[in-house]
Amino acid sequence: MKFTQNPFRTTKTVSSDLVSKNAKLLTQASFIHQEVAGIYTFLPLGLRVLNKIEKIIREEMDKVAIEIQMTSLAPKKIWEETGRINTVDVLMKTSGANEASLAKSNTEYVLNSTHEEMVTPLVQEFAHSYKDFPVAVYQIQTKFRNEPRAKTGLLRCREFRMKDAYSFHRSVEDLKRYYEVMKEVYMTVFRRVGLGDDTVIALASGGDFTTDYSHEFQTIVDAGEDTLFIVKSKNLCFNREVAPSQAPKLNDDQEEPKPMTDVEGIGMIGVDELAKFLQIPVEKTTKTLLFETDKGEVIAAAVRGGYDVDEEKLKKVVDAKSLKLASADVVKKVTGAEVGYAGPLNLPDSVKVYFDESTSNRRNFECGANKTHYHTINVNWERDLPLPEQFYDFKVAKEGDIYPETGEVYEVKRGCEVGNIFPLHTKFSKAFNFTYLDEQGKPQTLYMGCYGIGSSRLVGVIVEKYADDKGLVWPKQLAPFTVHLIDIQQHDRGQEIYDHLQAAGIEVIWDDRDARAGEKFADADLIGVPYRAVVSTKTGDKIELKERTSNETQLVTLEELLERAR
Repeated sequence: MKFTQNPFRTTKTVSSDLVSKNAKLLTQASFIHQEVAGIYTFLPLGLRVLNKIEKIIREEMDKVAIEIQMTSLAPKKIWEETGRINTVDVLMKTSGANEASLAKSNTEYVLNSTHEEMVTPLVQEFAHSYKDFPVAVYQIQTKFRNEPRAKTGLLRCREFRMKDAYSFHRSVEDLKRYYEVMKEVYMTVFRRVGLGDDTVIALASGGDFTTDYSHEFQTIVDAGEDTLFIVKSKNLCFNREVAPSQAPKLNDDQEEPKPMTDVEGIGMIGVDELAKFLQIPVEKTTKTLLFETDKGEVIAAAVRGGYDVDEEKLKKVVDAKSLKLASADVVKKVTGAEVGYAGPLNLPDSVKVYFDESTSNRRNFECGANKTHYHTINVNWERDLPLPEQFYDFKVAKEGDIYPETGEVYEVKRGCEVGNIFPLHTKFSKAFNFTYLDEQGKPQTLYMGCYGIGSSRLVGVIVEKYADDKGLVWPKQLAPFTVHLIDIQQHDRGQEIYDHLQAAGIEVIWDDRDARAGEKFADADLIGVPYRAVVSTKTGDKIELKERTSNETQLVTLEELLERAR
């Protein structure tokens, strides 16, 4: 490609809305263009990178699945069949945009954020017998999600490219076998795109699909939105949302119990302010939250100050399908106080109290007094509160926490999710009554798995991982071009080398503009192609060659350039 053939030129300024490294650099280098927040057009250079990533994904996926292309639009009724029409909180819809269009048809469609609802009845129509399974299909397609925080460039978009795959199995054992195969396929993809050394498999929540863990493929990167808790001795990694957590022990064993008393504290905002007011460590405060379960029960959950309640963990502890924070009216009815002053003391017998393990082994601690504006201090186990039969782990893990099984402090890193796989089990096959006939002609339930890779997100992650202070730096296998050719007042020589590179099948971008040398060099660094080749009066019949990641230059012949570029 010649620079003058591409109308999408580099720019020195970008919108102040673009705050992430990948959004800024990809926009400056004219790889992408933001239309609105979270929605980007891929320009020629960016599309070349995206296509190379998707080519690698296809090559690996073709070994274990067959490619199809499903529709972006889905009838609402199939989302209603699974019950997810009202529960998927990023779901988007589309209909006629004006009166003339609505007059032709006022039908509303779901813009698919994922395709379980589409693929399950599709495969169901064609596969009926035990002989037809297992089945595995995949697609690479545009997805739509109503993301509330679309401020990190390609890392979180409202419209994005994704590879999603779905597998169907006669048994849970076969699903588990294929699931392990897919783990290897994914790690091969991430190795091939240059992220293998920095990508880990993290255990994550199975959501509504399964009580098992799902598995996220997380690339360690400072810009990552996820917090990863790593157990080095076990080669284990947890997403923060599911990390088993033991709080660091307090050194208050020698404290003598003090008289329990209520203290008035009006308008305390947060445990830090409360602890300062009471002149106690934050760890001596207690956060007690009231929840309503799907069974209509009211429960209390208490964690040590400085921690938050992880609702996913708590749901499993209390065996609830859903939880919601109790309303102000319910809190008032149960505690007699306004919101913010609940505590485990003197609650009605109908309210079961669950204590996180972080609340154990403390002396003279604080909790809400169940009286508006009041806090109870110097509370002690057994004297003031009966010691619970069991302490649980339902807190959100934080840095400094301990992995309970080994007693070691977690290593904590930031990660960006580049892929995930879920064991769906029978959630969708049961929703669509999808069964197969076994060897005896009896209907049996199918087991399913789903597997996703964000191909456009990978573009952003690679930028976050490799870019430097000069611009983009592309792994050679993904770069839009292999050679960035620059001529400095040597247009004929530039044309000659450009023709030779193209004839040799080497991808080359030639800066054939009538521009200053400094501008051309700056753009070469910004675009990030692996090799920069310069011809000028100073190079004579040689070519100055420099790798993007090196400060060293050398003079080479055309033949040597061709050999290096190959």
